[in-house]
Amino acid sequence: MPLIAPPLALYVHMPWCVKKCPYCDFNSHGLRGEPPYARYVDALLADLDADLHDFGGALQHRSIISVFFGGGTPSLFAPELIGRFLEGARARLPFGDACEVTLETNPGTVEHGRFDGYLAAGVNRISFGIQSFDDGKLKRLGRIHAAAEAEAAVKSAQDAGISNINLDLMYALPEQTLAGALDDVDRAMALQPAHISHYQLTLEPNTVFAAHPPPLPDDDAAWAMQEACETRLAEAGYAQYEISAYARPDRRCEHNLNYWRFGDYLGIGAGAHGKLTDAASSTVWRRWKVRHPKAYLEAVGQSTRIGGHATVPVDELPFEYMLNALRLIHGVPLDEFAARTGVPAERIAERLAAGCRKGWLENDAHCLRTTALGQRFLNDVIGSFLP
Repeated sequence: MPLIAPPLALYVHMPWCVKKCPYCDFNSHGLRGEPPYARYVDALLADLDADLHDFGGALQHRSIISVFFGGGTPSLFAPELIGRFLEGARARLPFGDACEVTLETNPGTVEHGRFDGYLAAGVNRISFGIQSFDDGKLKRLGRIHAAAEAEAAVKSAQDAGISNINLDLMYALPEQTLAGALDDVDRAMALQPAHISHYQLTLEPNTVFAAHPPPLPDDDAAWAMQEACETRLAEAGYAQYEISAYARPDRRCEHNLNYWRFGDYLGIGAGAHGKLTDAASSTVWRRWKVRHPKAYLEAVGQSTRIGGHATVPVDELPFEYMLNALRLIHGVPLDEFAARTGVPAERIAERLAAGCRKGWLENDAHCLRTTALGQRFLNDVIGSFLP
C-alpha cells in the first residue's frame, strides 16, 4: 500500500541546563563554564543543511508546521540567537502560515523582559517546566526555581503578549498527597495558561532517582491523583486530548499532536531524533545525532554528527504507530494508520479484535481509540502490537 507523506515538523535540541535534575533521563548537561551558544547555533544550521542534502527528495513541496526548541534548557539561549536560528531555518525551508514555534523555558533561567525578545524572534508558544508549586517538592526534585519565581515568569510572558503558554506539572511526587497534587493543579489554573501537561513522575534508568529511589506514592494513590486532577481540569475547561495533555479550545500542542499521529519531523542538535517518510520509496527512516555536545560540535556538517540511521522494518511499523497514536483520547482514523505506515489495516485486524475483546479498544470500524480501561493499561495495549 502506498505511503502518504504526513505533516512535517522541526525539533531543535538545546542540550545545556544549569544543573541536571535527579529524575531527568533526557540528553541534558549541567553547566561547566559558559557554553559556546553562538557556535552551537551555527552547528544547528549546518546540521539542518546536511539533513536537507541527505533527505532532499523526501522534503520537496513540504512546509514546516511546527518548531520545538527542547532540552536541556533552551531559555539559556538569548533571544537574538533563537532569532538567528529561526531566520536561517526559514531561509532553508518554507514555514506554514500558522507555524507553531515553542520554546521550553525554565522559570529560573529567564531574565525579566526577555519574553519580548523571544516573541520578536518568532517564538509564539512558551512551555514552562514548573513541575510543582510546592517549594519543598521543588527542592526535592532538584529544581532551581521557587513557586513565586514560576508565577512571576508566567505573568511576565503574558505581559509580553504571549498567550499560548503551557505549564508542565508532575504528580505522584515524593511523599505527595492527593491534596498536594490538586493544589498544584489549582495554582497552575489560576495563572490561566492555554495548556497544561500533567504527567506522573516515574523512575527512569540511569538517573539519580533510579539509583536512590525517593518514597513515592503507590500505584493506587497515583491513580487517584490522576483521576482527581483530570476531573478538576475538565471542570475548569481544560479538555484532555492525550494521556497527559489538557488544553483550552483550539490550544492543543500541534507539534506534539504531529508526534502522536506518526507525523514526520527533522531532528537537529545533540542527541536529537528525527523521523521521515519517503513516499516515493515507501520507506520510513529514523535518524539520531551524537549525544554529547562536544562531539556534536566537533562534527559540524559532517556525517560523524549522525549517531544512527535506520529504516523502520515493515513488521515494526504497527507498533511504532500505536506507541503514540493510542495515547490520544479521541483516537485516530483507522484509514490514517494505513496511509502513514503503508500497512493495510487488515494485517492488524486480529490484534484489534483481541483488544476489543479485552475491553482495551473501542469496537469502532473507522477509529482507533482506547477505552478508559485501555488508557489505564496503555503499555499492555501498545505491547500487543509488537512484532
